[in-house]
Amino acid sequence: MGLQIIGAGLGRTGTTSLKLALEELLGGRCYHMFEVRERAADPDVWGDAYEGRLPDWHAFFDGYVASVDWPAAPFWPELSEAFPDAPILLSVRDADSWWRSASHTIFIAVATYFQPDAPADGWTRMGRGMMTRFTPGWRDEASAKAAYLAYNDQVRATAPAGRLVEWAPEDGWGPICSALGVPVPDHPFPHANTTADTRAALGLED
Repeated sequence: MGLQIIGAGLGRTGTTSLKLALEELLGGRCYHMFEVRERAADPDVWGDAYEGRLPDWHAFFDGYVASVDWPAAPFWPELSEAFPDAPILLSVRDADSWWRSASHTIFIAVATYFQPDAPADGWTRMGRGMMTRFTPGWRDEASAKAAYLAYNDQVRATAPAGRLVEWAPEDGWGPICSALGVPVPDHPFPHANTTADTRAALGLED
């Protein structure tokens, strides 16, 4: 069947909560950065992709019903062509809170891939490709915020008509269930992977 929904939103926009929600709604697995940690070959696949050598998307996502988060999100145009019936889900939050979250979590982690002694492996190639594609100025607050807003605007402007679903964490189940044509669950939308949770998972001290 392939992907039934394609996450275009960047990391730290509620993507872990979305992963849990989509897995519940669709009854299958949702691809997230967490998956990269569990599949040994994936960092090299994404390193290649960011260098312009794309995988067979159907084979790569075999067994998954959805994707969210980096590293897949920036490839939403290619994924939307490979899975033409899947809605495109743009998860967003305001730029200030996004920057506070990203700069205190994943940006600290990804900085290790830009060190001169970083190993020349898939993780390094993926990390460098991911952030360079986002913006070479990702360490700078103003540049990163501008790139984040520009990225979201580009998705809004170029997503195929009728397929784009924009979602913020406070929206809960409604927009997603409507796009998928499924009932709204009778319990609260999941809330997972706060900044504190992510910092703890990355071994960062408060």
